[in-house]
Parts: sequence; C-alpha cells; structure tokens
Amino acid sequence: MEGQRQVSPGAVTRGPEVEIIVDGHQVRAHEGESVAAALLAAGRRALRTTDRRGEPRGLYCGIGVCFDCVMTIDGRPGVRTCQTPVRDGMRVDSQVGAGAWRADT
Repeated sequence: MEGQRQVSPGAVTRGPEVEIIVDGHQVRAHEGESVAAALLAAGRRALRTTDRRGEPRGLYCGIGVCFDCVMTIDGRPGVRTCQTPVRDGMRVDSQVGAGAWRADT
C-alpha cells in the first residue's frame, strides 16, 4: 500500500523463540514480547468475548489500563496479556466475561 512503511529486515532483533499453547494450539512467540504482541504477530485479534453479548475484544490500550486484553493464563483468569511476558510452555485460553478459575491449577 502506498504510504505504508515497513521495518527493514534485520532492523529489529527478537528474543529466542519459545512455544506457548493458545486454546489448545501451539503458537510460536519470542522471549521479551508480551502475550498480546505474540498473539497479534500470529494473526489473532480477538482475545476474549463479553459475557452479556458475546462480542469480541482485543488489544486496545496496550499499557494495562483498559483490561480489554484479559485472558486466562495458566488457569488464572483476568490476566492482562499486554502486561504479561511470554514464557515457554505457557497455557493461554480465551475468556468469556470475567472468566473462571480452573480447579486443576
């Protein structure tokens, strides 16, 4: 697209590659990036749905103020993905509304 700028190859150095599990699927991520950034890089825009209307929500502010990006991480609901760094083997699940604690964590 005209007027759209891209980062030159090699201009950005990413951390070592890790794997996270998102809704049961393996997703490649890089150490040093947030869960939200990893999901956006993987093409995922909707991170949770609202309780009342089932409307999708995704990354909005990116600085931990709005809580639109919350997901269940390692069984803990309501975790802000924009503030949570990825780590190898992390389990991330979509959340409906306020989410629910898993009994096996």
